[in-house]
Amino acid sequence: MRISSLHTYPVKGCHRLDHDEAVVEPWGLAADRRWMIVDADGVGITQRETATLTQLTARPHPGGLHLSAPGMPDIDVPEPTDGPKIQVRIFRSKPHLPARVADTGWVATFLGRDARLVWQSDPTTRTVAGSAQPGDRVSLADGYPVLLANTASLDAVNDWLLETGDDPIPIHRFRPNLVIDGAPPWAEDDWIGHRLHIGDLTFRVAKPCGRCRVTTIDQETGETGRQPLHVLGRHRRFGDGLLFAVNLIPDLTAGQTGHLHVGDQVTVQSDGALGES
Repeated sequence: MRISSLHTYPVKGCHRLDHDEAVVEPWGLAADRRWMIVDADGVGITQRETATLTQLTARPHPGGLHLSAPGMPDIDVPEPTDGPKIQVRIFRSKPHLPARVADTGWVATFLGRDARLVWQSDPTTRTVAGSAQPGDRVSLADGYPVLLANTASLDAVNDWLLETGDDPIPIHRFRPNLVIDGAPPWAEDDWIGHRLHIGDLTFRVAKPCGRCRVTTIDQETGETGRQPLHVLGRHRRFGDGLLFAVNLIPDLTAGQTGHLHVGDQVTVQSDGALGES
């Protein structure tokens, strides 16, 4: 097994960036979802409610972020390193966490609504829900630092779609960070609770990923359909929801980093059940 592609999403919900290599931090890939657009109540705005976010491209640079979108002037937004912090939430039902406001006018104009761009200045403040280790941290991702998808599992989904007369979909519908090939379909189901060696790093496979309506949104155009949720409901419905891909936690502590590269080998650690050293 090997890494076939690497991806980050600097602003939560924005268009992906593709990478040949990536730095890994305890809370996820470097610069992945450290920024988020929130509404007037401080709740994150995602593609679940605003598919327009597919048209937002965000490129991190030292000390800030470059934003571009169709019909909008490009803008450079500096990291707001001083000034007061505000309390924001990933979802309305989730706990508050601190962030700093970086922009109001550009993102509000882009989305056509009251909105603010915020920056997670300290990624060590948010714990991972249900984590096997209390020191685990996560950026502004939904719940876990890294999402891994298997191309063979996507092939199985696309076979089901073709059987129903629907068009196949790309892996980007599932917004993974790591995509691997060389594994059988659904091999990742058996990795839950174990560890993966990827390149020179180790990751804990925490849980499968339950999928939402974001998977029905074309990540290039923003158009929405019914698939793949309909076919996942027929073939991949479990107690945790409609499952595709798995959530990973880097075996890193604060101050540690590692590197991943396209082509890195992926192996399952046979004695690496969670809770073991």
